[in-house]
Amino acid sequence: MRFDTLAIHAGQEPDPTTGAIMTPVYLTSTYVQASPGEHKGYEYSRTKNPTRKALQDCLAALEGARYGLAFGSGCATADMLMHLFNTGDHIVCSDDLYGGTFRLFDKVFTRAGRQFSFVDLTDLKNLENAIQPHTKAVWIETPTNPMLKLIDLAALAELCRTRGLVSICDNTFMTPYFQRPLDFGIDVAMHSTTKYLNGHSDVVGGFCCTRDQALADRMYFLQNSIGAVPGQLDCFLVMRGVKTLPVRMERHQRNAAAVAHFLLSHPKVEKVTWPGLDSHPQHALATKQMKGFGGMLTFVIKGGLPAARAFFRALKIFACAESLGGVESLIEHPAIMTHASVPKETREKLGIADGFIRLSVGIEDEQDLIDDLKQALAAA
Repeated sequence: MRFDTLAIHAGQEPDPTTGAIMTPVYLTSTYVQASPGEHKGYEYSRTKNPTRKALQDCLAALEGARYGLAFGSGCATADMLMHLFNTGDHIVCSDDLYGGTFRLFDKVFTRAGRQFSFVDLTDLKNLENAIQPHTKAVWIETPTNPMLKLIDLAALAELCRTRGLVSICDNTFMTPYFQRPLDFGIDVAMHSTTKYLNGHSDVVGGFCCTRDQALADRMYFLQNSIGAVPGQLDCFLVMRGVKTLPVRMERHQRNAAAVAHFLLSHPKVEKVTWPGLDSHPQHALATKQMKGFGGMLTFVIKGGLPAARAFFRALKIFACAESLGGVESLIEHPAIMTHASVPKETREKLGIADGFIRLSVGIEDEQDLIDDLKQALAAA
């Protein structure tokens, strides 16, 4: 089956008891066994639940994976993945990461003895230079959050294979509709399902997947042991959202393109970054490894923080809020909001300045979005 069909049907058969076309929400914590150890594949809902299994199977199919695991949040997914490694192990990461991921690594797992190097992986020579004898994995985002830098998936996967490293890609921004990291040789793809996969800003969740059975076995053990699994209703809601993922992503991209070209021509805007623009320094790589360019873009407003604050106050449709990937358009100030946990000197080095603004372009009417930005920029 092709992607659009998988999004609606993968992992989801009509209920055998009633014929219900939607997967039931199995609100049960435990399952009756005919005798000790004799059951129907389910023992306890932390370990396995039919609603969660349907979601896991659906998302794994979309990523082209054999094994999928769902969690209570994207951060819970990252936490589980870090438990694959031991005290003293070293992980190389993109220098530009979601602030919550950076906080988890820098403030939690360093205390547990993991070691991290944050380097610019747009140049893989930096990765080669960062690898140490005790390096075990490489963690990337592409595009990165929030600078929208791209990393060559195939080249990175090949380098990791030759050095015996586990490669992990956070694919939240692109979703498997626009990019499938495992197809390029990446070992693990992960998501915050809170974002585009659910798409309606009403669920917090996470997911990861792989084609490697040995790796999957370790992850299933950790999923059960750590227990940071999603509730069954949340799994149902994400499955419902995924059914419209292809049509939503096409609209997100179309609107983002319109907004990006509008901002490019505005005198109060210094810089616009979106992988679909010819001006993006890695536009050629974007066209090579991505089916589309997504709904995330950034721009720098002239006048710094005072102009940014006036701009935010004047917005009527774009909502000033953290998160992304919902049907509604969101806008945020990374230095103050999502990336406040990143040290100021690191933010400045990356370019997360006081005038730097991140947009998650929704699926509203594109002209209404442009008109909203136009009047808010006038107010700034």
